[in-house]
Amino acid sequence: MATDHTVTTGMTTGVAERYASALFDLAKDQSKQAQVEHDLIQFQSLMNESADLRRLIMSPAFSAADQSKALSKIIERAGIGGLSGNFIKVLARNRRLFITSDVINNYRLIAARARGEVSADVTSAHPLTDAQLQALKDQLKASVGRDITLQAKVDPALLGGLVVKVGSRMIDSSIRTKIEQLKVAMKGTG
Repeated sequence: MATDHTVTTGMTTGVAERYASALFDLAKDQSKQAQVEHDLIQFQSLMNESADLRRLIMSPAFSAADQSKALSKIIERAGIGGLSGNFIKVLARNRRLFITSDVINNYRLIAARARGEVSADVTSAHPLTDAQLQALKDQLKASVGRDITLQAKVDPALLGGLVVKVGSRMIDSSIRTKIEQLKVAMKGTG
């Protein structure tokens, strides 16, 4: 069963990367990369804040027409138009709304790379404040020597601490990992 999920996740990731790349190319042709990124971040915030919107996006029970109709109203009220609004409608029409968050994350990574920034994924047990995110960004910039774009996620299973991934480097200072290491060390001394 785990294998099926891994395969599905890999296929979904590839599709999301292709959609994000196509959107970035269109935005670049129209010199609207920053506007599209802003709109996508705004739409991601709407999804994060609304369980109803997430259900609309993730549920296969809604028809593409119903999803498109509802999303048209939502993005209009949010002031998301032009290329970004049309793109979200294309995802609905193509029955690909379930990859919206992955597309947004991939678009942001592509845009950051184009600006010469390095992307870092940060997972914490609790949401980080803006001040904490900025402090982390500053520390990573000092370490890497380039501007950093942070993708923050919350995973309560970490219990505390952070897991930071920058490129192929990972720094795991989570309490969960420290407990696991302590368990291993204690088994070895028995």
